[in-house]
Amino acid sequence: MVLVLIATIGNTLGAITTWFLGLCAAKKFPLENLLPKNKQRAIDWMRSWGKWSLLFSWLPVVGDGFCFASGWLKYPLITFVLFVTVGKFCRYALIAWLLVEG
Repeated sequence: MVLVLIATIGNTLGAITTWFLGLCAAKKFPLENLLPKNKQRAIDWMRSWGKWSLLFSWLPVVGDGFCFASGWLKYPLITFVLFVTVGKFCRYALIAWLLVEG
């Protein structure tokens, strides 16, 4: 259980860094002027599914896009941390359970 908590905290801190980078990018580069419509997948997904998509921030490749997009869209940090932490904890808890039970 300790390993699950450590992995969750470390991975969440990395996601917060990515959220912050998205927030910084939003200040310097307005979204509508920067990306063509066909390259805004993570942004469109965040606009459609909102904070619920952050439960999947653990997914390879697209997970970082969700974190970056939520910063760019200026999601509140508290909401971001809550949903990302829950998603990442569930992932690590499932992996730990599968390893112990298997």
